[in-house]
Amino acid sequence: MNSHCNLKVGETAVEEFHCNNGFSDLIIDTKKSAGVHRKHETSRKEAEDESRLPELEAAYTSILRHLGEDTDREGLLRTPLRAAKAIQFLTKGYHETIDDILNKAIFDEDHDEMVIVKDIDVFSLCEHHLVPFFGKVTPSFVFQTPIDDLVHIGYIPNKKVVGLSKLARIVEMFSRRLQVQERLTKQIAMGICEALQPKGVAVVVEAAHMCMVMRGVQKMNSRTMTSTMLGVYLEDPKTREEFLALAMHA
Repeated sequence: MNSHCNLKVGETAVEEFHCNNGFSDLIIDTKKSAGVHRKHETSRKEAEDESRLPELEAAYTSILRHLGEDTDREGLLRTPLRAAKAIQFLTKGYHETIDDILNKAIFDEDHDEMVIVKDIDVFSLCEHHLVPFFGKVTPSFVFQTPIDDLVHIGYIPNKKVVGLSKLARIVEMFSRRLQVQERLTKQIAMGICEALQPKGVAVVVEAAHMCMVMRGVQKMNSRTMTSTMLGVYLEDPKTREEFLALAMHA
């Protein structure tokens, strides 16, 4: 299988993605502006979060006062601090990386067929209104023979697999940032691709957006679906159809 894929990932570090010979050669070209953005995304540390708490707390206090609330009343006395800690938790993905998440949990296994993990819960914050969107993620990937520089035991195995919980943690890492669903879907797919270098990756996200439910058009039953297909999922209609049939099957 020979392929050439160019992906524009907006504000992520990945600007161009070339797939040759089934992901065996993975080349990521990073533009300066995107590189700076990614460095900023991954630079936050817990100590920095702790040092920023007072300013965040003061900001939430100001917001409440400008809403006309009495920040000295009992119910709101600790609300600014709680809100500051909550927003830091909800955006903790900014100081996590794929290497941190995987923690070397990639294993040798003689398997080259499709793997699907369905209905991974996802919760994120819309970067436009800072209100939640939530739903489910279904990622899938097809393994290939790994490239040499991923092997650390002096033996070139035929196949590699990843601990299934790590897929959910990759979803968690990217969702704990200010997001739009389209970018989140692509980042999950690219994260899995970066980690495993498989023949293909497919990700489907279905979510409800509170910016459409609680405000604005207020459509209670609306759902948004996005997908990213890489490698064989993009090139082979039968593989793509198999994934979609299995993923959407109740």
